[in-house]
Amino acid sequence: MKIREWLFLAQLTLMVGSSQLTAQTQNAPLTADVVIKRIIAATGATPPPDTVDTIKAGDPNTPVTGIVTTFLDTYQVLEKAVADGKNLIITHEPTFYNHRDDMTVLGNDPVQAQKLAYIQQHHLVVWRFHDTWHLRQPDGILEGVIDEFGWKTYQSNTDPHLFTLPPTTVAQLAAALRAKAGSRLIRVVGDPAMPVTHVALLPGASGLEKQVKTLERDDVQVLVAGEAAEWETVEYARDAAAQGRHKALILLGHEVSEEAGMQYCAQWLKGILPGMPIEFIKAGEPFWAPAK
Repeated sequence: MKIREWLFLAQLTLMVGSSQLTAQTQNAPLTADVVIKRIIAATGATPPPDTVDTIKAGDPNTPVTGIVTTFLDTYQVLEKAVADGKNLIITHEPTFYNHRDDMTVLGNDPVQAQKLAYIQQHHLVVWRFHDTWHLRQPDGILEGVIDEFGWKTYQSNTDPHLFTLPPTTVAQLAAALRAKAGSRLIRVVGDPAMPVTHVALLPGASGLEKQVKTLERDDVQVLVAGEAAEWETVEYARDAAAQGRHKALILLGHEVSEEAGMQYCAQWLKGILPGMPIEFIKAGEPFWAPAK
């Protein structure tokens, strides 16, 4: 064989080998770490320095067999994920019962220990997607909730949390929201017959100051929120109504007010990770109302 022919064959062999290696690399399962980095990049947001958006349990180098999004990775959500063959759990709220997922808070607690053991036994990776999902523009949770309520056409052009609805009453608004969210139990403060057109929406637990500042606004008659301490915004709203102010408060519950945002997250992720099995699993409302 001539030297030129030998060099050509050698070069061809290297090219084929490189092509095969590239194909193998492309077909290799993505690890949890790679998937998480892709998701963060796709939001266009920068997580804050003290973000809670970290892996709470599991090995970041675990190949991902499928993704589950959920408001909160309850024990039942984890069981469903395992049954469905998906091992990357993207939860919006904490796994271990406090904002930082600090397991020392409860110490040697049997419920907490069993939950961690289940995650480890089934080689799951649990990642919290809270700060960055809210920092995305538009806010991922808010966008999903607005879609669920059908309020997009009523949204303010200057403040995404404000809405001008067709004329209704507090009672009618509460009933409509309960039906759309599929809630068993929501709580309302204020006159049920009060006419309403101007509404503010603050999903989750936005806190006393933000909730009261919102209710103070002249262009807000009703605040629809997730949860509030009962001695704080709840009593403020009750006093405001008693003073004859045109104010009311509807508390959907934290889960009910944000779950739609994680259902929307599952759909959004399908465009970020084409071909990846992705499923939304509803955590479900923790409360129930006893029969009368």
